Amino acid sequence: MIWPFRRKSKKRMARIVIDEPITSSTRVSVLKALKQIEDREFPALIVRIDSPGGTVGDSQEIYSAIKRLKDKGCKVIASFGNISASGGVYIGVASDKIVANPGTITGSIGVIIRGNNLSELLDKIGIKFETVKSGVFKDILSPDKPLSEEGRDLLQGLIDESYKQFTEAVAEGRNLPVEDVRKFADGRIFTGTQAKDLGLVDEIGDEFVARELAAKIVNIDPKIQPLTFGKKKKKILGLIPGSRMIEKVINSIFFEFDSSNKVLWLYKP
Repeated sequence: MIWPFRRKSKKRMARIVIDEPITSSTRVSVLKALKQIEDREFPALIVRIDSPGGTVGDSQEIYSAIKRLKDKGCKVIASFGNISASGGVYIGVASDKIVANPGTITGSIGVIIRGNNLSELLDKIGIKFETVKSGVFKDILSPDKPLSEEGRDLLQGLIDESYKQFTEAVAEGRNLPVEDVRKFADGRIFTGTQAKDLGLVDEIGDEFVARELAAKIVNIDPKIQPLTFGKKKKKILGLIPGSRMIEKVINSIFFEFDSSNKVLWLYKP
């Protein structure tokens, strides 16, 4: 039998953890969790972020979903962990308040796309690419040739537009003039304390401080543990000896492949 009423959670806060590079799988997991939190009408949400950044579109979709949740009346507090840079900042500025550790690595506001020019090496070892394409820019950033000036201009326009979107989101979320944001949005990284001085962070503290702040805003008991959504299920790979090393190799290959085919928010490992 299906229970005809939704479970409401008026006296408890929700929690989501983003502790990986932001990719499509992260987006799917987080958006599903946000929908569950909306359906159960939690008064507050802690978004714990420990991520170096990730892809543009995935970061933007999570950012937009958090803003929609806020429009429904849920107060959102971001808690920056060890690192919350680039796409992590993008997601964080959608929240009502941001709390960071004094030593949190954050910032890295900027956009980058990178290719490899191996044409001289390929010439030396006698390797040539045969390319059939539908348009002059279809093989842009191909490793067998240098980037043309026309191609560079095209990519720079792409980067400039993505950067504009990023800085405007930070300015809106942090209630700062865009001109002020662009003064420090050059890819540099900050500690949590430095970020607070710049207006990127509201308070210095750990996740416990973020929970207390959320509880105070929505007037609930801070001693009640948040309910975490979006936990990833353990895969069968975890039962195989040496599986952690295998998983690290798989994730590394995927992310490198992903990086070479999409514009990423700049992050520095």
